[in-house]
Amino acid sequence: MSSTSAASRGRLPMPRLLAFSLGSIPAYMLISMTSVYLPPFYAGRMGVSLTAIGATIGLIRLTDLGLDLLLGWLMDKTHTPFGRYRPWYLAGLPVLWLAIYKVFNPPVDVGTAYLFGWYILLYVAYSMLVLGHSAWAAAISGDYNDRSRMFGWMLGMGVLGSSLLQATPLLTKGAIKPADPASIPTIGWIIIAVSTVCVLITTFSAPERKNPVAAKERTTLKDYLAVVTNPSMFRLILADLFLVLGPGASAPIYLFFFHEAKGFALGVVSILLIPYGGAGILGAPFWARVAQRLGKHRTVQLAGLGYAVTQTILMIIPAGLFWPTFLSMFSVGFCGSAFIVLIRAMVADVADELRLETGQERAGVLYALVTLTQKLGSSLAVTIIYPILDAVGFVAKPGYHNSPAAIRGLEMCYVFAPIVLVVVGSACLIGYKLDATRQGEIRKALDDIEARDYAAATEVLGGPGENVAARAS
Repeated sequence: MSSTSAASRGRLPMPRLLAFSLGSIPAYMLISMTSVYLPPFYAGRMGVSLTAIGATIGLIRLTDLGLDLLLGWLMDKTHTPFGRYRPWYLAGLPVLWLAIYKVFNPPVDVGTAYLFGWYILLYVAYSMLVLGHSAWAAAISGDYNDRSRMFGWMLGMGVLGSSLLQATPLLTKGAIKPADPASIPTIGWIIIAVSTVCVLITTFSAPERKNPVAAKERTTLKDYLAVVTNPSMFRLILADLFLVLGPGASAPIYLFFFHEAKGFALGVVSILLIPYGGAGILGAPFWARVAQRLGKHRTVQLAGLGYAVTQTILMIIPAGLFWPTFLSMFSVGFCGSAFIVLIRAMVADVADELRLETGQERAGVLYALVTLTQKLGSSLAVTIIYPILDAVGFVAKPGYHNSPAAIRGLEMCYVFAPIVLVVVGSACLIGYKLDATRQGEIRKALDDIEARDYAAATEVLGGPGENVAARAS
């Protein structure tokens, strides 16, 4: 194999890896706002009912089901001097500008039609950024353990950006609070500015390696069925869906739970998200190192067990106790940080497996599937949980005094639903086969194909090592 191709799959130096990882910040800022703050904003300040919001976001997800797959397919088919995935990542930036402006600055008479249309565009921007960045990362490194390192830093950097957003009440001395509806437009402008800087830095931080296996000229339906029916990918899709549904079930009712059930003021509620998100800065590299010893799928299962235990402890802590709640939120976030990091690193391994089997680059479509499960899981949480809160009589309007029965229903939704879902997601990885040994075998086979293709090209072009004079005679 050529030294050039080998180097192109080497570890990124730490400064370049950090610059590349900055590209995760826009997506994680969007996740925190769309899952935690925007649904209560539209339900409370804008007066849209909980059931209507749940139904609207669920309908958005049904409409959006094929969007990620289409984007992934287009990315895999793209060939430019700038790369396959990098142009799509950069193109997501102007889409993000428009979507954030509209979603974070709704008119006074906003309705579900407005929410539906601009939320879809926001998810388009999110998909372009996440799919482009993730597939690009998978193309940079082909090593089983280095992928855990890369995705660990990507999550850690994304969580750092999200945590700084949660810390705005402290950084601005209370002038800007994500939980305060009046601050939502300002936060939108903050996300636009930060995203612009991060995306531009990331775009020029790292190369994009070309596909080492020659692609087939024609793609058949069988090629795409192989993506979904691949045993490893099928398990990852199921596991990812439930592992997203778990934390996703608590996110849209986070403000309600800590303000109404735990008795914290809105400014403190925002601060309590800092340890939850910030734990990922330490948790992501920690779980990546554990995965090097135990394997990625076993580490996900271990983290799932830890999540169930720490989420239970959170429920036991009495209302109003800040520091015990602060530490408990850190422990829950620490365990939950393993899910996204390791599942996405495992998807990169499946991309290698499919490339060896089909001769096709499928990273875009594969990451589209797990991005789809992430969006589907978070939206299903809103679609299911908000009508339940309506059914138990919970009212989201600021200042409304909810009954003890409504508060109890809120507590059950926040604590125990995530535990059950995360345990199911962890169980989906029992018997997972694509471990470090198998991925090493796949990587060696791909390297052998690349070396053979390189030697053949050198011979045809009369490159180094060929005795041209002897061939002429």
